[in-house]
Amino acid sequence: MQKNHIELQSDTQTRPTPQMREAIAGAQVGDEQGFNDPTVTALVERVAELFGMESAVLLPSGTMCNQIAAAVHCGPGDDIIAERSAHIIGVEAGGISVLARAGAYPIDGERGVFTAEQAEAAIRPPRRYAPRSRVISIEQTVNLKGGTIWPLETIRGVGEVAKRHGLKMHMDGARLLNAVVASGVSAKDYSKGFDSVWLDLSKGLGCPIGAVLAGSSDFIDAAWRWKQRIGGAMRQAGIFAAAGLYALDHNVERLAEDHANAKALAQLLAPLDGLGVEPENVETNIVIIDVSASGADAETWSRRLGEEGVRLAGIGPHILRALTHLDVTAEEVERAADIFATLAQGEFAPS
Repeated sequence: MQKNHIELQSDTQTRPTPQMREAIAGAQVGDEQGFNDPTVTALVERVAELFGMESAVLLPSGTMCNQIAAAVHCGPGDDIIAERSAHIIGVEAGGISVLARAGAYPIDGERGVFTAEQAEAAIRPPRRYAPRSRVISIEQTVNLKGGTIWPLETIRGVGEVAKRHGLKMHMDGARLLNAVVASGVSAKDYSKGFDSVWLDLSKGLGCPIGAVLAGSSDFIDAAWRWKQRIGGAMRQAGIFAAAGLYALDHNVERLAEDHANAKALAQLLAPLDGLGVEPENVETNIVIIDVSASGADAETWSRRLGEEGVRLAGIGPHILRALTHLDVTAEEVERAADIFATLAQGEFAPS
């Protein structure tokens, strides 16, 4: 289907390229539940090696990765410590309270990143009256705070706190490879010290479906039981594991193009009256745009931009989020900025 708009709503909107479709069509398949799908086996072994973990499992979505990790790590009434904006807290329909029967302890970080001191302060004392702090979760990169990269030294500091208190460490690595490409830090180094970590295939990597959760062999054995329990076990899953293998071969280094396009968009929007954009905060492929000074809310901006051919999302009353990805060209970024400018200087011009 021909695209007739500039898609900045999310990097989940990427479509498989013709070459990825060829890989899917040619995939060797078998029964994934019986560990007889050679393409799935190749993918999970590769991701486990990428993270420096013992084992991994293919799942339909990143949300399922988070939910299964929470269910394995937690008992009823336990706490998961995470930044307030984290996907696992606010964008998964309260799943941790349903499946893991766990609670969330939110921390207010700086652009989605909290410190070791904040993590320490969030750990509850070991009293029978209080929930038990069980997991510290970080999101790499931070989705709703503009694709912020967690610095390695901050991660290590938080990890030391977790180890000292006997807590598990979990990484929501939906856009981990964006952080890898932008920072030069390897996925293995980012993952060191974590009990579980996962990678999304359906965002910047451009696959139509899928995520891979990794950890120790014992953790993955327990994750498989949850995968079966909540309907995540599959049959001939090699048809989308092949897409993941293709993406790891061809779509990782090119994430730098998405980062450059996001920075370019931010630089083009920053001078416009009524828009609050901070190009220096654009580290990866996400641009946060504050429209409050324009006198129009995010819903109105989103609707008008859509009518003019730019699709993006409002994530707050006056906040828009734009994501670049492999289906967005540099020329489209410039056209999108021109449409923003027309609206900012016209019907949304500050009075």
